[in-house]
Amino acid sequence: MKKWLVALASSLVLAFAVNATIEIHEFDSLEQENQFKELSHTLRCPKCQNNTIGDSNAELAQDLRQKVYEMTKEGKSKQEIVDYMIARYGNFVTYNPPLTLATSILWLGPLFVIVLGFGLIVVRSRNNRALRAQQSEQWSEDKEAKLKALLDDKETGDKQ
Repeated sequence: MKKWLVALASSLVLAFAVNATIEIHEFDSLEQENQFKELSHTLRCPKCQNNTIGDSNAELAQDLRQKVYEMTKEGKSKQEIVDYMIARYGNFVTYNPPLTLATSILWLGPLFVIVLGFGLIVVRSRNNRALRAQQSEQWSEDKEAKLKALLDDKETGDKQ
């Protein structure tokens, strides 16, 4: 009987803990609800690695969801809410940051790395080709005479 009471008490505590994490938002219209859902899935949590504020359980994401909810209920447009979040948390809060001087590294950096890497590959292959050609020329000039001398010496010296 004591085991049953402990099991019942622990399951009730667990049920209350699970119920406490569910957020319920009520909206005046379907447009507000759709706007909130869209913003929850398009704004990035500044604390988390590549999670939206709708997917993250961080306290900051919960605060951002609450702020988006409040601004949506006030009748703010999607762009006004995004502008507020950018002003407060920077361009990182959006998945598509605009092309500015600060974000140009993000946009142009990968292209620069690819061009630089391809350029290094081309330069190194040309240098290797030139080095092999130079080594083959040295073989034909310097070592050919030594090889002939050794072959001539071998033909006369070994037969005796």
